[in-house]
Amino acid sequence: MSTKPERALPEVRFLTVSEVASAMRVSKMTVYRLVHAGNLPAVRVGRSFRVPEKAVHEYLRDSFVEAG
Repeated sequence: MSTKPERALPEVRFLTVSEVASAMRVSKMTVYRLVHAGNLPAVRVGRSFRVPEKAVHEYLRDSFVEAG
């Protein structure tokens, strides 16, 4: 059992690799690399992946660096 509260599955919005790539302004291959490296969680559906939208936001927030 998980100790952190989880959102109900119907409330989770999943994005395709193409949608994630578009949102992050990177190539689809970059998204696949992030998924395979374990840096971006994803669910495999058949031969494709779906990434929880919240995971994309968390990845971007955690990867943000301040220039200065």
